[in-house]
Amino acid sequence: MQVLIINESKHSIPRKFVQEWMDGVVKELKKRKVLSAEKAQRELTLVFLDKKPAQKINKEFRDKDYATDVLSFDSMDPSSFGELVMCPEVLKKQAKEHKLSFQKELGYMLLHGTLHLLGYDHETNEKDAKEMFNLQDAVFDRLLQGSP
Repeated sequence: MQVLIINESKHSIPRKFVQEWMDGVVKELKKRKVLSAEKAQRELTLVFLDKKPAQKINKEFRDKDYATDVLSFDSMDPSSFGELVMCPEVLKKQAKEHKLSFQKELGYMLLHGTLHLLGYDHETNEKDAKEMFNLQDAVFDRLLQGSP
């Protein structure tokens, strides 16, 4: 999966990590038959925004008036996998809360957003939430085993 990074935030984004992490996510999701080879060839757009613009988008699309970690948007373009909008400030705060490095929190939320783009939803009901989080945690743990 090609990853296009658009960084409109004041934070630096570890681009090499993002591409390598997404390569691992794709490999794991294909192995688990969650991601088709065809979809894996598409481009994922990542947009990083500061708090105020991230809050504005969350309010506009979800009617939630706060900046959130990741928002996922499907694409009408058949060559696109979709778009994830992320807020590094929120990710850094969450990383501290979860006792993770920024990169690990970023990786976890990249995986989370990817699962949303594949149709998983944790806000519909408890069964769907459990299915999504079990898969997310299994893939995350697997990917961490492969990283230093």
